[in-house]
Amino acid sequence: MTTQTFTITSNEGLHARPASALVQAAAKFTADIFVQYGDKNVNLKSILGVMSLGVPNGGVITITASGADEEEAITQLTATLQQQGLIA
Repeated sequence: MTTQTFTITSNEGLHARPASALVQAAAKFTADIFVQYGDKNVNLKSILGVMSLGVPNGGVITITASGADEEEAITQLTATLQQQGLIA
């Protein structure tokens, strides 16, 4: 299991467009990938789950991947967060 924590720096928080890009990136991996915000933990491969978190600017999320390609998944998801302007 690989885990990484991020602070969302985008003024809009984790909104629809970057959330969709993040879900699409996660879907490419066979690992089970979850994102946690507060007391909610949802499947990162589900756009409805991710949007239900309502992560604002300054929100701290934790992404956990478990499976054969977990480390590659975390690396790619980190890059996607940066490309989408969600983290500094």
